[in-house]
Amino acid sequence: MQFLDNLFLNISQVIRNLVGGFLPDWGVEVVMMTVAAAVLVVIAVVTMMFLTWMERKVVGRIQDRLGPNRVGPFGLMQPIADMVKMFIKEDITPREANRWVYNLGPIVVVPPAILALAVIPFGRGLSGADLSIGWLYLAAVASTSVIGIFMAGWGSRNKYALLGAMRAAAQIVSYEIPQVLSVVGVILIAGSLSMQRIVEAQNVWFVFLQPVAFIIFLIASVAEIERSPFDLPEAESEIIAGYHTEYSGLKFGMFFLAEYISTFAVSAIGATMFLGGWRGPVLPGWIWFLAKTYLLVFVVLWLRGTLPRIRVDQLMNFAWKVLVPLALANLLVAGLIAAIINPAETPGFWTFIGFLLGNLLLIAAVVMVGVLRAPEMEASEAAVVGAKGALAGQ
Repeated sequence: MQFLDNLFLNISQVIRNLVGGFLPDWGVEVVMMTVAAAVLVVIAVVTMMFLTWMERKVVGRIQDRLGPNRVGPFGLMQPIADMVKMFIKEDITPREANRWVYNLGPIVVVPPAILALAVIPFGRGLSGADLSIGWLYLAAVASTSVIGIFMAGWGSRNKYALLGAMRAAAQIVSYEIPQVLSVVGVILIAGSLSMQRIVEAQNVWFVFLQPVAFIIFLIASVAEIERSPFDLPEAESEIIAGYHTEYSGLKFGMFFLAEYISTFAVSAIGATMFLGGWRGPVLPGWIWFLAKTYLLVFVVLWLRGTLPRIRVDQLMNFAWKVLVPLALANLLVAGLIAAIINPAETPGFWTFIGFLLGNLLLIAAVVMVGVLRAPEMEASEAAVVGAKGALAGQ
């Protein structure tokens, strides 16, 4: 089992020894970085293809259908057929579009999703780069994805596309705040921004120490990657397809690629930060990591097949009036508990008890606030519905 656990590290060492026989040290490092980058790109593409099949199967079962079952065994060749279709479809550029911005949009939107994979530890010592500021790097890279989306919407010179891009920009910026705040408690407990150090610090999974933070992180991440029920930027019942309305063929495929890689990336980050990453008994670390990651991917797909799309005003209200205050309250509680019990020096059992009590108090406070504000929220919702009815009757 030790051999399987270190399988990819052993392969890396074999490649290093081979090229080290005829290249200087700097040349070996260049070759290893090139190989690592190529592996990440291959992982991204293969993951996207598998997730398209997995999503169709999962949503199909939820809707009492079979999903793909014609192309290859169990429909496993369906992603390849889709890829071929993407390559041969006609590539159309609108006459009034800003060509440079329009064509660069799909290109700019993909790299942030792939770059996020560089610091995620897939196993013991198995990451593209073990940065001491790993989480800060992830937050910075993720925030750049909105640039390509806005370029696509603005460059298309289409009102629906521009509206979708503006929605996406507002949504991504809004939900980044609770997402980042939810992870600060984890960083306080681990005492490091390094993703590898955070995994090593999880003698007890942080989801048990920070359950409220995990829920906030999961909701904010689903909203940031624009998955249902937060897929307002491409709501087909309102704005056709949002910012990629005018795209077809390979350019549309680039947005497709970015969305599914981002889904895998945020699930991998969630597994790393809250579910112990690659740590687990008996099985190799990279198998544990993939199992935990795909568990969260399944939850994301499950949400799509279960929940209806929410309104755009509900989307923004939920971010600023619910998630941000809750994330700040959770951060305050986590900071107080960490200052009192010092997780680095306190046995795991007492650390667990301390954070459990803190989270229970926080949940009780949230429920109390919800109960007290329920009549006010119902009156506000009734006023909105009444106003819409009055407008419809005019």
